[in-house]
Amino acid sequence: MRIHLSGTMVIMLAAAVGLQGCGGKSAQPSGEGTIAAGAVEKPVLKLGFIKLTDMAPLAIAKEKGFFQEEGLNVTLEPQANWKVLLDGVIGGQLDGAHMLAGQPIAATIGYGTKADLIAPLSLDLNGNAITLSNKVWSMIEPGLPKGTDGKVLHPISASALKPVAAQFNAEGKPFKMGMVFPVSTHNYELRYWLAAGGLNPGYYTPGDVGGTVKADVQLSVTPPPQMPATLEAGTIEGYCVGEPWNQAAVFKKIGVPVVTDDQIQRLNPEKVLGLRKDFADRYPNTTKALLRAIIRAQIWLDADNGKNRPEAVKILARPNYVGADENVIANSMTGTFTFAPGDTRPAPDFNIFFRNNAGYPFYSDAIWYLTQMRRWGQIPEAKADQWYFDTAKSVYRPDLYLAAAKSLVAEGKAPAEAAPATDGFKPEQSGFIDGVTYDGRKPNEYLARFAIGLKGAQTVTATGVK
Repeated sequence: MRIHLSGTMVIMLAAAVGLQGCGGKSAQPSGEGTIAAGAVEKPVLKLGFIKLTDMAPLAIAKEKGFFQEEGLNVTLEPQANWKVLLDGVIGGQLDGAHMLAGQPIAATIGYGTKADLIAPLSLDLNGNAITLSNKVWSMIEPGLPKGTDGKVLHPISASALKPVAAQFNAEGKPFKMGMVFPVSTHNYELRYWLAAGGLNPGYYTPGDVGGTVKADVQLSVTPPPQMPATLEAGTIEGYCVGEPWNQAAVFKKIGVPVVTDDQIQRLNPEKVLGLRKDFADRYPNTTKALLRAIIRAQIWLDADNGKNRPEAVKILARPNYVGADENVIANSMTGTFTFAPGDTRPAPDFNIFFRNNAGYPFYSDAIWYLTQMRRWGQIPEAKADQWYFDTAKSVYRPDLYLAAAKSLVAEGKAPAEAAPATDGFKPEQSGFIDGVTYDGRKPNEYLARFAIGLKGAQTVTATGVK
């Protein structure tokens, strides 16, 4: 049987074959086959994201043409939750993703799912908050210190929750709060805040993936867009999540944000671009092009004191991105944050995408996440300081970031500060809500400073800390 093809179909088939040769599974690394030196090896990419405002660098890179200028045809695909997103990257259905900073670290050490993932770029700093239900807020608000204007003074300590949690537990109702994933920044921020206020958020054991051993407050996983509905249903009494889902609670009048993550940890590292290690190894030019486009988007987002943020809000409000009301998104993306109706405060650092070296993947940031995994039992046994250093360097890849950033600087497309001169470790950091300072070069010494949390050779069993 003969098959007759029209001229148009022949052209389409030829284009498809050419595209597969550049970007399909049979593509060769740079320098092999027919790929020209410096050309992207895989021009068609699919990146995953969760509907949060801190996915903005990906949306801006696409909508402002930065991906296209780098020779990339990128599809951005929202994912149902962080587990689905992680599995998509590991399984190859996604080429990369807007990812929780803890996810590539946890995958590398084999907590949850074992996979070789890397983080060649940090997407942002800050961006989260902790919200309490109206019920709980009404229980703690009368006793909170207030300023001369009658408004509650911030930051609010979790110590205000101690009598509330005690009352719940005495009535046989565990005090429950939500976070988005066991290795999320949100989990560690919420735990940090609770512990700083004298509340134990519980420990993980190999047999307890819920992390509830000896918990004064029980934490559970809820996908970000579902947080407000879960709070309204009374399943949880509070949560830690990224925007716009704290502001959504304010607009729906179902909850009150009480602290932002920048008040818990100054310049808190948040999301990363997560890739498989073998992707970066096989497609080095594609990886560099991807990083260049995202860095340009980060610069655009922070340019001229945020002059582009209103346009970014309109883009993020589209249903194919965050899909929330523009006013809700603008509340945090344009330099303010609303804690309650009539209580909107300046928050110029709530979302940082380029300033303060936000894009550079510091080893010390990765080590901080590892210390929190150890503190709460996700790393069940003591590790030497060198283990923390080696693990951080296997996941966070400033070499890839700098290659992209330096090329942009050389072309006049990025300021010099896009490529900082650093050994990958930040100076000793202050600005934590409990007053404890952090030095990424001394992880075990850092862990020893906490009254609540594992330290030294301590381990956890079902009955508690040993």
